[in-house]
Amino acid sequence: MKIRTLGTALTLAAAMGVAGLAADAADRTLKIQTSSNASHASLAYLNEVWVPMLETMTGGELTVELLPVDAVVPRRETAEAIAVGILDGDLTSINYFAGIDPAFALMGDLIAGYDSADQIQAFCAQGGGKEILQKLFDTHFPGVHVVGCGAYAREAFVSKVPVRGVEDLAGLKIRSPEGLAADVFKRAGAAPVSMSGSETYGALEKGVIDAADNSAYANNDANGMHKIAKFPIFPGIHSTPILQFTVSDQVWEEIGEKNQAVLETWYLAAYNGLRQYFDRLDRQLVARDKAAGELEVIDWPQEERDKLRAIAQEAWSDFAAQSDLAKEVYDAHVNFMKEAGLL
Repeated sequence: MKIRTLGTALTLAAAMGVAGLAADAADRTLKIQTSSNASHASLAYLNEVWVPMLETMTGGELTVELLPVDAVVPRRETAEAIAVGILDGDLTSINYFAGIDPAFALMGDLIAGYDSADQIQAFCAQGGGKEILQKLFDTHFPGVHVVGCGAYAREAFVSKVPVRGVEDLAGLKIRSPEGLAADVFKRAGAAPVSMSGSETYGALEKGVIDAADNSAYANNDANGMHKIAKFPIFPGIHSTPILQFTVSDQVWEEIGEKNQAVLETWYLAAYNGLRQYFDRLDRQLVARDKAAGELEVIDWPQEERDKLRAIAQEAWSDFAAQSDLAKEVYDAHVNFMKEAGLL
């Protein structure tokens, strides 16, 4: 399939010489754009702990430079940038490409589906997730190689009002990504509002929204969300975003078989470490906040979580009917979840 025309910002980036970034692959430094803000604890952890580890594992032959979201190209254009050599790869949200094919929405975040990031890592590594994601890229963005996919945290829900079950979602103004997440919240009776993550704090503060489908508890804490949203839900009830780690086919061939194996192993280890780090950090912060008594941290009972999952399943099915690839992704998820006892 022919690569789509790059957006204006992407074209300008190439014209200004950003395409030279790909040349760093020859120096064994891969330029990887992420979906993390520069302030995110996840990006800091990977840079401090795991980026040096990759250089050690390859004997100095290979390392990565992890760039914040939108650092080189707009977040939704990383796949195109990789395919034409402007970026070496990305470590970003699959959900950004949902507008290309509903299959990316189902692959990127099966809203209210999985109970933990660990289950998603198992789906990607052992349940066919990585393979079906590669098929999506082969179809829509040829020239992109999937190194792996996974999740590191279930997003904590931030809210200015107590939300103790599905009924409390009725009429709630919720910041939500467009697509599957917004569809599920709407089916549950809420009023989803689309806005970027950078606008969430101000919208909560001004009362434009009541709650937000937002980031991990630790990231919400670092961004000050709990100063104004005193009723977080933890563990989260909705999103566990799946992120992809991809490089260009050219980079994959250039690094050779030995470093290909190392890069795959490094990614699996790094994301397992990131998941464990955030699970521990989130729980430490929750314990701190419960002890301080300034927040009411709400944990939905399982029966309420099951109610939301039942609503979400209707949305999954409708999205699956929108394309052949979406149906394949849906079937892969459902088969794995049944084996795991989630459905």
